[in-house]
Amino acid sequence: MARRRIIPLFIPHEGCPNQCVFCDQRKISGKTTPVTPEQVREQILSSLPAAGSGCEIAFYGGSFTALPVETQRELLAAVAPFLASGAVDSIRLSTRPDAIDDRICELLRAYHVTTVELGCQSMDPRVLALSRRGHSPEDTVRAVAVLRQWGFSVVLQMMTGLPGDSGAESMKTAEEIIRLRPNGVRIYPTVVLRGTELERQMEAGRYQPQSVEEAVALCADLYSRFLSAEIPVIRLGLNPTEDLSGGEAVAGAYHPALGELVLSELYLRRARELLGPGSGKTAVLTVHPKRVSVMAGQKRCNLIQLQRELGLRRIRILPTETQLWEIHGYWETERTL
Repeated sequence: MARRRIIPLFIPHEGCPNQCVFCDQRKISGKTTPVTPEQVREQILSSLPAAGSGCEIAFYGGSFTALPVETQRELLAAVAPFLASGAVDSIRLSTRPDAIDDRICELLRAYHVTTVELGCQSMDPRVLALSRRGHSPEDTVRAVAVLRQWGFSVVLQMMTGLPGDSGAESMKTAEEIIRLRPNGVRIYPTVVLRGTELERQMEAGRYQPQSVEEAVALCADLYSRFLSAEIPVIRLGLNPTEDLSGGEAVAGAYHPALGELVLSELYLRRARELLGPGSGKTAVLTVHPKRVSVMAGQKRCNLIQLQRELGLRRIRILPTETQLWEIHGYWETERTL
């Protein structure tokens, strides 16, 4: 069976009632103009996978449900023929917590939207105010409840490193999100974009950006917490674009492979727990074939660090048909740990 695909359609900053201090959707998405109904049809036709494979349309970048209702209808109607034919099997969209009500949910249901992503960003009112989000934690709680009543799948997006935020506050946000039991979570460490209010605050010394290393450590903690709560983390960090990689990301936690860095940190922690002091022995770690490079780390940094910390002579990684998250370890001449 062909792998499920997502066709992303960007509506940069469309519908957003205010300008958050960190935001520039053109640079984040790489798009300068909102999508039109005709472009929706053209992009779906040009992006459809092979016959028989599932496909989801995703409206990203702005606050879809804050658009004029007629604009929402036109964009969703452009997808309708592909849903009817079976070429597309679902629609998801992203929006703000304060742009959800029963009227909106009724419209989305009529056009067969299945998943709504809410940019809650933080559950701390002070952090939201300093970021000029324009909504409250209570708006998020209410929006999730309304969406649940209408039968939507809900994904919550959170950010780390916002003005006034800390690692402890981010963990509190994660706990509040877990209590809401979303179907998935996206974690976006804050990136300082050129020309934004956040860049001006940073240059004036009023904002200290989070480094990549700090974000990786915190995101590993967050990922572990969501994993233990059985809530999937479906994205870590911004998708890399030419603008971001070309210099528009002036500070903060931007890395084109941030997700892999976080997973590598989690694997490093687990391997450290498994192995303990090595006393000059050779260790063997077995992981799923898809996670060999993650276990090794970029430029084999995990293996180098483990050898140094634990006094190991050597570490080998063996790909093994096991569960994706499983890691096992043993000494070459001893029983499995």
